[in-house]
Amino acid sequence: MCFVAAVAASGVGARVRSSSSSPPSRDTMASGNGRHEQALTKPALGEAEVPALVRRVFGLKVSRVRPLPSYDDQNFHVCVPRGEGADGGADEYVLKITNSEDSQQPGLVEVQTQAMMFLSAKGFPSATPHLTKDGAIMSLESDGGPGDKKYLVRLLTYLPGTPVAKVATTPQVFYEIGKLAASLDTALAEEFHHPSIKSLHRGQFIWNLANVPLLDQYIYALGQNKYRELVEQVIELFKEKVVPKLSSFRACINHGDLNDHNILVERSSLEHPPQYRVSGILDFSDMSYGCYVFEVAIAIMYLMLESADPLRVGGHVLAGFESVLPLSAAERGALFPLVSGRFAQSLVMAARTALLYPDNSEYLTLTARAGWRHLASLLQVGQEAVESTWFETAAAYGRGGARLPQ
Repeated sequence: MCFVAAVAASGVGARVRSSSSSPPSRDTMASGNGRHEQALTKPALGEAEVPALVRRVFGLKVSRVRPLPSYDDQNFHVCVPRGEGADGGADEYVLKITNSEDSQQPGLVEVQTQAMMFLSAKGFPSATPHLTKDGAIMSLESDGGPGDKKYLVRLLTYLPGTPVAKVATTPQVFYEIGKLAASLDTALAEEFHHPSIKSLHRGQFIWNLANVPLLDQYIYALGQNKYRELVEQVIELFKEKVVPKLSSFRACINHGDLNDHNILVERSSLEHPPQYRVSGILDFSDMSYGCYVFEVAIAIMYLMLESADPLRVGGHVLAGFESVLPLSAAERGALFPLVSGRFAQSLVMAARTALLYPDNSEYLTLTARAGWRHLASLLQVGQEAVESTWFETAAAYGRGGARLPQ
């Protein structure tokens, strides 16, 4: 496939030519939005075609290209020499080519990109776009094929660090991510403004945590087995414990996918166990209006996957979150069904997407086995006991967010 000249389009502040997050979301249980009934929406740019695209759209000469894993977008790590000499070093970027469905919503992608730029300016470690030759943040490109599909193309700064999924996690890491989640949502809710911000009201978006009941449409992907019974139990619990209280939760803008692959960390000390700081926040494609408690629940769910003591993870994340923004009694009381609901969303949508794309099923369901085990454990232990563990762990941090001893 060969991408041809940029197609003119309208955008905020420039023609529709954007960049979104950084390297792809790699939530291998399932990341994305479940809208893949149409085939071949994922871009298929050849690696050899990347340098020409980057030069034509962004005016940069690429020295190295490396494909990055992805769900429904296409991503490449590209290096651009700073000078002619070999010792001049190189600037690193992620070329992000958005799938053809999401590319039909330039206003939404624009808002996501502007949110990343806003957060970077506020000191958060989020990527920023390199502008096109026309001074825009993204470009709508045609693939030149029979269907003439068009894809939004962005060039984002490459963020340093290692995904949380690949480090030995500690309570300190969980605490820092909880603190980050609250700080990020607060900044977006209180200070971020954009003419197209209403596009974040995404209604039936399957990955908004309010929409767990919509899983009824996709539960067929599980067949008739014990897994389906678990999800049905979660949906009923959600309808009973969360839906009646939704209007009482404080609203905000959620990142919506703070999973263990979308958060990068770097060591901040040589202590043992090592201390880490968050060095990168990736993939803003699931941004939507939601609630503060959604963000902490999503973080708890994904971080449980990486812990040897998963039932205590929620307490550490909650302590970090509440050091910035204490939850109300109603919000705290919804944490268990919200965490369970996110497990159900990820597991059901992974199973469904694996049915649609069997060739990619191994990648899509890589962590599903652990996910089912954790969900079953949560439900078996029960809400009262799990919440007791979470709240006691969080309380042990004491006033002012003092850290627990390692």
